[in-house]
Amino acid sequence: MQLETLAIHAGFSPDPTTRAVAVPIYQTTSFAFDGTQHGAASFCKAG
Repeated sequence: MQLETLAIHAGFSPDPTTRAVAVPIYQTTSFAFDGTQHGAASFCKAG
C-alpha cells in the first residue's frame, strides 16, 4: 500500500460482520423550533 493509504487506514480493523474497512458516514440533521406547537405543526400534519 502507498503511504497515503496507510496513513488513512492504519490501525483500523475490519468490521467483523460487514468486513467494512472504513468508518461509516451517518447523514443526520437537527431542527430548531420556536416552541412545541411549532415543532408539532411541522411534523404532525393531519390528513
